[in-house]
Amino acid sequence: MDFSRVELSDDDIAFRDEVRSFLAEHVTEEVRQRDRETGDNFDEGVHLALGAAGYLEKEWKPEDEGGFSRIRRRIWVLEKRRAHVPWVTWGTTSMVARSVAAFGSPELQDEVLPGVFSGHVRLCLGYTEPEGGSDIATCKTRAVREADGSSWIINGSKMFTTGAHNCQYVFLITNTDPDAPKHQSLTMFLVPLDSPGIEIQGIRTVDGDRTNIVYYSDVRVDDKYRLGEVNGGWTVLREPLNTEHGAVAAAPDGLDDASIMMHQAGFLATAVDRAAAAVNRADPAGRRLIDDGSVAYRLGRSVARLEMALSAPSIFGRVAIAQTMRDISPDLMDLLGTASALPIGADGAADDGAAEYVYRFAPLVGIYGGTLEVFRNMIAQYVLGLGKPNYAPPVKKSA
Repeated sequence: MDFSRVELSDDDIAFRDEVRSFLAEHVTEEVRQRDRETGDNFDEGVHLALGAAGYLEKEWKPEDEGGFSRIRRRIWVLEKRRAHVPWVTWGTTSMVARSVAAFGSPELQDEVLPGVFSGHVRLCLGYTEPEGGSDIATCKTRAVREADGSSWIINGSKMFTTGAHNCQYVFLITNTDPDAPKHQSLTMFLVPLDSPGIEIQGIRTVDGDRTNIVYYSDVRVDDKYRLGEVNGGWTVLREPLNTEHGAVAAAPDGLDDASIMMHQAGFLATAVDRAAAAVNRADPAGRRLIDDGSVAYRLGRSVARLEMALSAPSIFGRVAIAQTMRDISPDLMDLLGTASALPIGADGAADDGAAEYVYRFAPLVGIYGGTLEVFRNMIAQYVLGLGKPNYAPPVKKSA
């Protein structure tokens, strides 16, 4: 692995300074505070400003189509992360837009993609169902084609449709052939969220984020919003799922994140940094917590775990980051004392709520895009070559 520094040209340094200045202007403390309060992980003003400045289009497109160069793309990603830009809705939008470009009709692409680049069109994921868990192929939401073939009627519900209340379309998995094997019964649609029969209800998670349950009651969708072939939805889904799972090849130039979840890991790194600063501050008697050997050991262990998680590649890193958040956030709070339980903005908070937020955030990071148990089984089967888990009940021996 190459850990050498990348030398920036004068033009790239100027670009970095331009981005840093732009984000400082638009991603204000007020924006970050409001985002933490709403749990939206989205700010429309910031998003539209990014679109108007051309940053969304440059991030989405490859360099040969007018997008960022590899160096500038890396600068852009790191500066966004340092500024804590509310990002979730752009993450889903960018991912779904690639499926629109690959599988949508020219008419649909013309309707959707320009608004994606300007920031006025946002896209969310309609995958999980209330009783479906991580196995999204067990889809029960039905799409029935009308007799003339021009449109479909959709009925069902989806859980954890994060960002639906800020989006214009949902990337929806439907079942179009209940008698077929589950991976051959799926059809994908890009459903306009202002369609009659759609109801969006907000749900708050333990970390304060907002997600949604979305109900579809006799929703009529024109066939132009279908992506890919009828019952060929698994083909449409495969690449977005691989991206969400983090099961993608490493970049040969080393200019991509080692794994996904690096945005979430940034919150953990901030919490570790603030804990390190706190235990090094002397009290009125001149004593520092870091001078206690157990404190130094536990903080050092947390730093080592964090560095390991940040360095783990692909799907391994996705698991390592989530598990590390779960493991070390309680230690950070314990080191900082009872004031670490106070949230961001509270008077007397030990680290302005950094460890407390990560502690509440960690369980959710362990289920995004699938649970840690699912990912560990994927690693066991597809990387280590082990057999499939046997979920059958144990056989009872006869007396």
